[in-house]
Amino acid sequence: MKTLTIRDLRQRWPRAEAMLAHEAEIIITRDGKAVAKLVRLREPSSRRKRFDPRAHARWQDKVNRGGLVRLVDEFLTPDRAAR
Repeated sequence: MKTLTIRDLRQRWPRAEAMLAHEAEIIITRDGKAVAKLVRLREPSSRRKRFDPRAHARWQDKVNRGGLVRLVDEFLTPDRAAR
């Protein structure tokens, strides 16, 4: 773990950036005391898939075998009939 002063960071940013290529983090100091931590940012390896409502509906039909969920029928049907 390397340390840099705030002044070094401002005046020698390319050096700090090169240090980050080799170090996981750099501690930033002011008057000999740590004030911040600079860490390397890594891009996620893969992006999350976007939610596809049609694909989700197909999955629900497959899981529920084309019918409603049993719990929905048990709890909502009497409530709907009472109205």
